[in-house]
Amino acid sequence: MFLVLNSCSINDDAEKYHFELSAVEEAILPDSFELDGTYEITLKYYRPSACHVYDGLYYDKYLNTRTIAIRNVVFERNNCVPFENELTEVTFNFHVTNNGSYIFKFWKGTDTNGEDIFEEIEVPVI
Repeated sequence: MFLVLNSCSINDDAEKYHFELSAVEEAILPDSFELDGTYEITLKYYRPSACHVYDGLYYDKYLNTRTIAIRNVVFERNNCVPFENELTEVTFNFHVTNNGSYIFKFWKGTDTNGEDIFEEIEVPVI
């Protein structure tokens, strides 16, 4: 007969965080794309506080439609310094693989009913 003991400890000192989306305030795209080209797209958003750290994009792809928002990690600290009008710029590369037009839906936040608001920009492939 033998006995196996196992224990684990939950570390309550681990830093707590959650993920949060930020609205895209401005998107800078070319007027048109060429098939098989790669283009830099610039997005601007307001960083709410020092505890909000850019963590990439929320990026959903369906046919030629791209839905995009800014994804942040938000550290749950008591000493978060709020930023006033801290406009931050990020870029990503977009590779054109289809003919027709691409529709970019940039998330702008929610309305008073909690419904998502999007700015749609159509870019033709020529």
